[in-house]
Amino acid sequence: MSTATDEVLEKELASFIEQESARSQVQSSIHTLTDMCWKKCVGSSIGGRFSRGEETCLTNCVDRFLDSSLFIINKVEEARRQAGGA
Repeated sequence: MSTATDEVLEKELASFIEQESARSQVQSSIHTLTDMCWKKCVGSSIGGRFSRGEETCLTNCVDRFLDSSLFIINKVEEARRQAGGA
């Protein structure tokens, strides 16, 4: 194989690994969110439906988790741009 082919394969592999890493992080975040909000909001007895309070708590918990995640992502991206431009 030529060096150019090796470089293309390395870039494809790096891209694949980056995508899989991102997918893994999303799955981990979803697991963390589910566990955290479930423990915080759902009582010990589970019926056919969530109570109004449980439903509201779960909605608020998910919204706050997503808000904080987006805030962190934006700060990391901002820091990355500043580091790249410096």
